[in-house]
Amino acid sequence: MIDLNNFKFDALKVSLASPEEIKSWSYGEVTKAETINYRTLKPEKGGLFDERIFGPTKDLECYCGKYKRQRYKGVVCDKCGVEVTYSRVRRERMGHIELAAPVVHTWFFKRSPNKLPAILDIGLRDLESVIYFAQFLVTNIDEDQRAAIIERLDKEVEQKKSGIEAETNEKIANLQAESDKKVEELKAKKDQTEADELKIDDIVKNTKRQILYLREELINNQDNIEDSLKQVKERVNGITRFSVVSEAEMAELSFWDADDFFEYGMGAEIIAQALSMVDLDEEIEALNEVIKGKSKTRRQKAIKRLRIIQGLKDAKINPGWMIMDVLPVIPPELRPIVQLPGGRFATSDLNDLYRRVINRNNRLKDLIQLGAPNIILQNEKRMLQEAIDSLIEGSKKVTRGRKELQSLSDMLKGKQGRFRQNLLGKRVDYSGRSVIVVGPNLRMNQVGLPKEVALELFKPFVLRDLIFEGYAPNLKSAKHVLEARGDEVWDILERVTHDHPVLLNRAPTLHRQNIQAFYPVLIEGKAITFHPAIVGSFAGDFDGDQMAVHVPLSKEAVREAKEKLLAPHNILKLAHGKPIFDLKHDLSLGLYYMTMVFEELDEKSITFVFTDPASAVSAYHNKKISLHQQIKVAVDNELQVTTVGRLMFNE
Repeated sequence: MIDLNNFKFDALKVSLASPEEIKSWSYGEVTKAETINYRTLKPEKGGLFDERIFGPTKDLECYCGKYKRQRYKGVVCDKCGVEVTYSRVRRERMGHIELAAPVVHTWFFKRSPNKLPAILDIGLRDLESVIYFAQFLVTNIDEDQRAAIIERLDKEVEQKKSGIEAETNEKIANLQAESDKKVEELKAKKDQTEADELKIDDIVKNTKRQILYLREELINNQDNIEDSLKQVKERVNGITRFSVVSEAEMAELSFWDADDFFEYGMGAEIIAQALSMVDLDEEIEALNEVIKGKSKTRRQKAIKRLRIIQGLKDAKINPGWMIMDVLPVIPPELRPIVQLPGGRFATSDLNDLYRRVINRNNRLKDLIQLGAPNIILQNEKRMLQEAIDSLIEGSKKVTRGRKELQSLSDMLKGKQGRFRQNLLGKRVDYSGRSVIVVGPNLRMNQVGLPKEVALELFKPFVLRDLIFEGYAPNLKSAKHVLEARGDEVWDILERVTHDHPVLLNRAPTLHRQNIQAFYPVLIEGKAITFHPAIVGSFAGDFDGDQMAVHVPLSKEAVREAKEKLLAPHNILKLAHGKPIFDLKHDLSLGLYYMTMVFEELDEKSITFVFTDPASAVSAYHNKKISLHQQIKVAVDNELQVTTVGRLMFNE
C-alpha cells in the first residue's frame, strides 16, 4: 500500500481495483469468522481482528508480550508473528478473503446506470436471474454443430413420423384382422339369425370407426411432432452469444439432444467468462455504426452503452474486475468491537456481515472438496453472492422483528456517511452554534454573542491574559480561575473580544455572503442576536434558524476578516450588483414604533394643544413633547386627539 505521508499527488481518482491490487493492499488472509476470545478478550488468530494481519492492539507490544517498547519497533515476533509497532496501524491495515467462487460486485448491476447490463447488452432482470442461478447464459456457439443439429432434427422428425405411421398401420391391420375373424366366425354358423347379421354390421362399423380414429390420431401426432420441431428449430436458430435461456427451454433442448452446440452456465463464473470475451474496441466501433443509423430508439440505447464502454477504455479498466475473486476486509478500527460496563459487547454491523460471508465461503470450500452435487454447490454460491451483496449494498429484505444491518454503502452515503460527515464536514475547534434572534440595537457590523459562548470560544486568549496579568501562575491555575467565573474573567473577555471579529456562517453556504465577520457584543442569554437588515444576506429569518460562530485565530486571519469579511464590506451581491441587505424588518419596526401611543388619556387630561401639525412637530424637535405623547391638534378647524408620530406618518 502507498504511504500517503510521503507521497505527493495532484489529484485523486476513484477506480476499479484488480484482484492483484486488492491483495497488494492486504496484510494477510482472514480465514475464520471469530473476532475476540471470550476468555482472554484478545483477537483470535486468523479472525477478523487478528493482530498478525492488522497490527497490535497495544502500542509497541506484540501479541504474546515477548517484545515490548521502542527498541523493538519493526520487529516481527518469532513466537506470535505480530509486528511490534503502534496500534494506530489498525486504522489503516487491510486484510482479504479468498473467495471459493467468483462473485459479481452489486454496484455494477443494481445501481443506475447499470454497467454490466450495458457492457453485455443484456436486460437487467435477465442478468440478475443468471447471477442468482435462475437462468443460463450462452457464451460460445459452434455454428457447424448447430447446422448439423438442425439437419439431424429434420431426419429425426421424418423417422419419428414414419415410425408413428408404421405403428398406426400395424394397429389398423391387427384391428382389421381381428374384425374379419369375428365376422367369419359368425358367417360360418349354420343357423344364422337376424341377430347375427346385426352383430356382423356392428363389428364392421366399430372397426371402421376405430380405424378412422387411429388415422386422425396419426395426423395429430405427426402435426405435434412438426410443431415441436419447429419450436425447437426456432429456439436453436434464435440462440446467440449472450442469450439468456430458462431452465424449461434448456430441458426441451436437452430432450431433443440439441444443447451441445453452445457453451452455457450460471452465476458469476459465466459472467466473468462473458466479460473476458468482450472486445471494447470492437464494441465501440459497432456502436458508432448504430448511432449513424436511422432508428431513434436503437441510437439512444447505443449512446448510453457507448458512454460506459468508452469510459472503461479511457480509464484502462478491465470489465472483468467487476467480478470479485478476492474480497477486501477493512481495518478493524473502522468496524470496532467495544466492551460495555455490564460485560457485554457492542460491535459494528460490518463484523456480523463479514462473519456471514466467511462462514458461507468456508462451507462452500468444504463442499467443493467433498465433491458435492452441482445443485448444492449452486445454492451455496447463490448464498455467498447474497451475503456479499448484503455486506456491500445492504439487504432489501428485512426480517420481521430484526433491524437491518448497516452495510459498507450505508457507511459511505448520505449526510451521516463517511464523506459528508467525516471528510467534508470536519468538527472545528473554537466554534459554536445557536439560534438567532433579532437585535435592533446592534450596528450592522456587530453581533450579540452570549457571554458563556464567547468565554468558551475565546478561552485560550482569556487563559493567556489571566497568566500575563498575574491572576494565575500557570495554565492549570488559570483554568481554575476561569471556572470560578470571577469579575476579572469577564473584564478580560470584554477586552479580548473588543477588536477581535468572529465569523458567522449559516448553512447551506451557497454563496460568498453566507460567511461574514462581525465584532462581538457580549450579551446575557443563550441566543445569538442579529441586526435585522443583515439576515437577508444569509437567506435566513428569525423562526428558529441556527448559525455557526467561528473564531479566526491567527493575526492574518483576523486582518483578513476585518478587511474583507466585515458585513459593511459585503453590501452588494456579486450576481447582480444590487444591495443584498433587506430593510423590511427595520421599516416594519419603525412604522409601528412611530404610530404607537405611550399612554391612553381622556381628553380633559391632555394639556398640549396646537393650532396646526407643523407647530406640534416643531415642539417635538425642541423636546417639549415626546413622539408618543397624546396631544390635541386643530385639523380642518376641528380639534383631534393624536400623537406627533402619527402626524409625521400621515404627512
